[in-house]
Amino acid sequence: MKYQIVYDNQTRLRVRSGKNAFTEYEGYGLSELLLENDFIKDVRTSHRNGSILINYYNIEDKDKILRILDNIGMEDLFEGKPSPKNESNEITNKFYLKIIKKLIKRYLIRPFLPLDIRNAITLIKAVKYIAKGLNSLTSFRIDVDLLDGSAVTGSLLKKDFEPASSMMFLLSISDLLEEYTVQKSKSTFKESLSLNIDTVWLVRDDGTEITYPLADIKKGDKVKIHMGDMIPVDGKIVDGEGMINESSMTGEPLAVHKDIGKTVNAGTVLEEGNIVIEVYSVDQDTRLNNIVELIENSENLKAETESKAVELANSLVPYSFVLTFLTYLFTRDSTKALSVLMVDFSCAIKLTTPLSIISAMREASDNRMMIKGGKFIEKFATADTIVFDKTGTLTHASPKVVDVIPTGNYTRDEVLKMSACIEEHFAHSIAKAIVKQAEAEGLNHKEEHSEVEYIVAHGIATRYNDKRAVIGSKHFLFEDEKVEITEEQKKLIDEKVKENSVIYLAIDNKLEGLICINDPVRDEAKDVITRLKTMGIENIIMLTGDSESGARSIAESIGITNYKSQVLPEDKANIIEGLKEEGKTIIMVGDGINDSPALAAADVSVSMKNSSDIAREVADISLLSDNLYDLITLRILSRKMLDKINSNYHKIVGINGTLIALGILGIITPSTSSTIHNLSTMLLGIASTKSVLRDKDKMLNPANDEIKPINA
Repeated sequence: MKYQIVYDNQTRLRVRSGKNAFTEYEGYGLSELLLENDFIKDVRTSHRNGSILINYYNIEDKDKILRILDNIGMEDLFEGKPSPKNESNEITNKFYLKIIKKLIKRYLIRPFLPLDIRNAITLIKAVKYIAKGLNSLTSFRIDVDLLDGSAVTGSLLKKDFEPASSMMFLLSISDLLEEYTVQKSKSTFKESLSLNIDTVWLVRDDGTEITYPLADIKKGDKVKIHMGDMIPVDGKIVDGEGMINESSMTGEPLAVHKDIGKTVNAGTVLEEGNIVIEVYSVDQDTRLNNIVELIENSENLKAETESKAVELANSLVPYSFVLTFLTYLFTRDSTKALSVLMVDFSCAIKLTTPLSIISAMREASDNRMMIKGGKFIEKFATADTIVFDKTGTLTHASPKVVDVIPTGNYTRDEVLKMSACIEEHFAHSIAKAIVKQAEAEGLNHKEEHSEVEYIVAHGIATRYNDKRAVIGSKHFLFEDEKVEITEEQKKLIDEKVKENSVIYLAIDNKLEGLICINDPVRDEAKDVITRLKTMGIENIIMLTGDSESGARSIAESIGITNYKSQVLPEDKANIIEGLKEEGKTIIMVGDGINDSPALAAADVSVSMKNSSDIAREVADISLLSDNLYDLITLRILSRKMLDKINSNYHKIVGINGTLIALGILGIITPSTSSTIHNLSTMLLGIASTKSVLRDKDKMLNPANDEIKPINA
């Protein structure tokens, strides 16, 4: 490949091969080819000028990258498919190109055209707006389209071509922005649902399970899916049964029961049970691609504020017509009447509101927060209640095993080994801690891999040497499973739960071991709780399945007065629903499988960085950095977004109201009115794109005086 280095700075390299070096889709293939090298972090290509931007990890690898580029030939190029991130970047690039083209035509080409040609172009463009206005009129709708069509028509009848042209130019910019807002929101949503799975559990012919690269899975293979995992392939269930959350495919939030012979699709999540799937298709051939169509047909991502802006714009239309009519009635001056008609409140409202929302979502993304739609950032701004899961959310994401206590016939190592064997299938932080401890002690449990079943909404169980083994919370073992316990064991448990979270293991209905987990509180948790209270969050609640003493200790240490312990997954969702019935707007923050019902029930839900697949899929906002301060940043950002939108409303009413008054008094002409109106709208639009987070570190400084209480 022939190329020229145009930028080289540390671990960031841009080369350019020139226009037509590769097509758009060959560029995606080139990205895939380069990303096969583990020392390359990210690749972006542009087919327009043959640019390749490469981010890599170590500066020492630069020569390797150049050698790879040198050896790429035409025969190596293939058409790839864009990743969600590439697709999102392409949407932005195309939007900017369209805007630039319009500006060039308007301000660099149009002034040099003869007057007759300019007027002819104006008439041709006016056809679309007049047709929309006639459609509204014949449908008996008094809306923005009718007002725009009337203003354009009135201006043309008076042969005021320039005001009509300016108005249509601004409306076209508004339409582009609305289109971009929807596409960007949908792209972000799609990116958040993309599969990030590298390995799966492959079931061999002898029934054993091994971890296996997803990229190497082929049709006919059998894959084991455990409770809480996202399904990475299309296929048919050949063993087991479970409850499948298919919201990514159907939009239906309730899980459906599926058993042997039923089809499952990639991108759906196994909420309960364990299943073995015979693979039909993987990767780009899966039905997951149909999610694009689902998202394209969805309007639920649009912020309520944006929808209200359109409603507000439409509601102002009758008043514009009435005022225009009254102006003509009392003055008999069509010029003054047209001056009123040319001032379109809706144009500015429809332009600035989506721009403010786009800007906020972009800024959230820059701060490593993935938001699935504009309405969720709005809900985060207006919420008055936040509910936290404890484990992995308020506590550290990496809990540790501090003690393993045998209480029966098995040794300490056997207790830890069996527990790790069961827990290795699950993504929760405590499960990871148990597995990690077993690995650290060299307790290899792979050869004793067990058939794991999920006891719906309560815990997990397996067979160990033909004996039933269950592991989970105190409630699960002693109340649900009726596990036998001696007085001596009760005393031991009471002693341990004062200091740690405890996981219980029972074999054949007898308690055989305790695993004590030290789950330290996050360093920033207390400060975050304090700040949220000053920012309009009236109610802060902690929910946990842990014991009363453990929950109380954590809550007191971080300043939470409202908490509930020994809460089951379905109880969390019921608590959320109860709060909503009281009129509360709820933020739910969680990370585990057991949090998914509550996440789904909340007005807006947030998943942490190391959340389970189902928590990420259900959550409306995903934090990509492991820091609770992001909640503060998001609250500030979302509130400032609403402040910006409200400020724009006031400015629009003030400016346009003044223009109407000046037009009625005959001080300004329709042309001047239209020019000032369009100019002010553009300036407000530009102002709406500006960032609102000036200095994140200063905002998060505990001594910062800039953070003031915000009225709810």
